[in-house]
Amino acid sequence: MVPRIAVILTDNLRRILWVNEDFTRITGYDVDEVLGKSPGQLLQGPESEPEAIERIRLGLSSEIAFKEEITNYRKNGEPYICKLVIHPIHNHERELVNFIAFEVDGSENGDLDMIPLMRIEQKYQSSSLKGVEEVKLYFRLKDLIEREKLYLDASLNLKMVADMLNTNTKYLSQVVNHLSGRNFQYFVNTYRVEEAKTKLVSQDYQNLTLYGIALQCGFKNKSTFYKVFKEITSFTPKDYINSYDK
Repeated sequence: MVPRIAVILTDNLRRILWVNEDFTRITGYDVDEVLGKSPGQLLQGPESEPEAIERIRLGLSSEIAFKEEITNYRKNGEPYICKLVIHPIHNHERELVNFIAFEVDGSENGDLDMIPLMRIEQKYQSSSLKGVEEVKLYFRLKDLIEREKLYLDASLNLKMVADMLNTNTKYLSQVVNHLSGRNFQYFVNTYRVEEAKTKLVSQDYQNLTLYGIALQCGFKNKSTFYKVFKEITSFTPKDYINSYDK
């Protein structure tokens, strides 16, 4: 599945201007509860490491992108390991105008280098106002696909989704490539494969053939299903079922 990545956009004084839906899913805070507040004051707590807090402060002051790991707290008081990347955003006059942070729950994500947005050195850098708009569009796409389960439609294509998001196919394709590191079709197929993994091991679908499950998950034919499933999971569907049973 496409990983949950909380996004926090602040002004240059580090007051929250916007967060995405993954932020709410991870932290429990709705956007209306966090606007105008400092991420640190909101999310840090008794076990937040003083050394990490100081490194974050110095990183923000330096106005260069940096990575960090810190214990944060959800709205319900539960602590979690937050792995984050923060980028400064400058205008054309090179004046600092915003910060944008990408954060994941460390307990749910292992190798962060597998997530393009969590790589400081990747081609995309959130160093301009244009970059902020790309991020917002990407997460609007992600939220739409997940909320409406669009991936279950085998006829889904780039143009259909671009129209839903009131953008054009060229720009949407560019944004998906920059921020996910994959093309649109692969991006959608990750959701289909995740759906298939659930159904393959569920008792509710044991009456279906593998191909029948593939059709329910948005795949058009058996060969594509087998090829894509193995490409994403490194297992064939049958091998995945056998590994799960063990």
